[in-house]
Amino acid sequence: MSEQEKINKNMKEKQGIIRDLIILGVISIVTLTLLYIFPDKKEPVLSTSWNFFIEMMLILPAVMVMLGLFAVWVPKDIVVRYLGKTSGVKGIFLAIILGTLPTGPLYIAFPIASALLKKGAKISNIVVFLSAWACIKVPQEMVELQFLGVRFMLSRLSLTIIFVVIMGIFIEKVLGWKEVTENGC
Repeated sequence: MSEQEKINKNMKEKQGIIRDLIILGVISIVTLTLLYIFPDKKEPVLSTSWNFFIEMMLILPAVMVMLGLFAVWVPKDIVVRYLGKTSGVKGIFLAIILGTLPTGPLYIAFPIASALLKKGAKISNIVVFLSAWACIKVPQEMVELQFLGVRFMLSRLSLTIIFVVIMGIFIEKVLGWKEVTENGC
């Protein structure tokens, strides 16, 4: 990596941190303003925020350890082969399976998706993985089957998979088009 590329990378990282701090500041100001306007909501907001913070502190260390192990143990060429640009339908199917199997809150999936992206997974497979994590869960399907019937479960599952795949491909095309227009190619 050349010196100029290192400088550009550092600049982008600093810009990202500044952007994140600005967003945090805006959200904090909006939250404080809303709590000032609606003081009766202060207790539920604070208790919910605290509970969410505790939940994250209990879960995120384990996720970070798993991501560290993933970074060391899973070679980049395996991710590229199964989820990369040439993975095709096999990659989409694997992304759906990887997103369907784990249980847990969606915010756990984002660091995993980031690690997969850094190892060479293509955008559409990442979008499919995140969407499957959010929308398709084996326990959820069983509850739907029990309470809403097989027809509803299969209809919703089929439509979800179809639209998740379409969305993943669409987002990849849009981001690819954006990169082409930014690079002037």
